[in-house]
Amino acid sequence: MFTWIMENMATIIISAVLIIVVAAVIAGMVRRKRRGKSSCGCGCADCAMNSACHPKN
Repeated sequence: MFTWIMENMATIIISAVLIIVVAAVIAGMVRRKRRGKSSCGCGCADCAMNSACHPKN
């Protein structure tokens, strides 16, 4: 088992770094969504998905 880990250490490290980066990107997107900010960068007035992003309560 230890031999397998040592032989694949580079793959394990790269995979861990990629998982951390993807998790950080997703967390940032969730934070922006909770703050009500859009990810598209354009105005919401003419957007077809306006009701999906900003539901009326």
